[in-house]
Amino acid sequence: MPSPEPPSVPPANVLPKVAAVKVADGERLRSVHLPGITLTVRSRRPAREGLPPALHVHGLGGSSQNWSALMPLLDDVVHSEALDLPGFGDSPPPDDGDYSITGHARAVVRYLDSAGRGPTHLFANSLGGAVVTRVAAARPDLVRTLTLVSPALPEIRVQRSAVPTGLLALPGVVTLFTRITREWTAEQRVRGVTALCYGDPGRVTPEGFRNAVEEMERRLRLPYFWDAMARSTRGLVNAYTVGGQHGLWRQAGRVLAPTLLVYGGRDQLVGYRMAQRAARAFRDSRLLTLPDAGHVAMMEYPEAVATAFRELLADTADTAAGGEPAVGERTDGVVDDEPANQITGG
Repeated sequence: MPSPEPPSVPPANVLPKVAAVKVADGERLRSVHLPGITLTVRSRRPAREGLPPALHVHGLGGSSQNWSALMPLLDDVVHSEALDLPGFGDSPPPDDGDYSITGHARAVVRYLDSAGRGPTHLFANSLGGAVVTRVAAARPDLVRTLTLVSPALPEIRVQRSAVPTGLLALPGVVTLFTRITREWTAEQRVRGVTALCYGDPGRVTPEGFRNAVEEMERRLRLPYFWDAMARSTRGLVNAYTVGGQHGLWRQAGRVLAPTLLVYGGRDQLVGYRMAQRAARAFRDSRLLTLPDAGHVAMMEYPEAVATAFRELLADTADTAAGGEPAVGERTDGVVDDEPANQITGG
């Protein structure tokens, strides 16, 4: 459900100018205006025309840039796009201030419906994994396959290293955190994020680190950055506490699309132990475990993820007897709202 708080976003005409978003070789950015949201979409030209579409969805605090290492490795099998969820990357906040899992899922559905490219191979990481799980359960007609990298699905025993991130959902914590870290440089912040998200921070190249620092400096100039972080975290916590038909594990069990699950053995945010539960929950799943990976395997080991996706494609083609991948019928026209949670504000 949307947060009861009004969106705390200044009018567009008073937003400060910020540096341009990085665009890798072969990529382009465009803005897509949809009802209530504007999304920035990063895309690559496929190796040939007629390849099936793929859409990549980032995690909490991430952006479409998180997929720039993986997308070129798939140019010959899919036509890749990656979007910035509302309030992240280069996408402005949603008009209604709704950063719930359902709100983000609606943004993905609106984009897929507007693009009209047919059933799509969906890739997602972390929070994005929860988002597209909800999309795939509610709108199987939009999904060819799912590739979920460390999906943020509910855990009973959350890892200690994930607790500070979850605390952002509590009222007042963001204000306190920004006050405490006021003197931190962008470089210090990036080192902290890298240490949390990578199994081996040494895998980040000097160029990659410089780009991440520039992106952090850009984001910190956006007046809605921390608001988007806090509300999205709150939306994820809410989704974790919801049961019944709206529960994420129940929705995972309704996913019809062939699913590739990718888990890192050194993940400090999503428990490695959740891999087997996820493999049981998604009815047509394959599991790739990378013992040395952290939370962002598509950035740490893109070649391994690309190889596993190609194997998924081959399996799917075999199942479909050489024809189009089988997809489910549309079950309803919208992504359902999850009930409000009285503790976190809904």
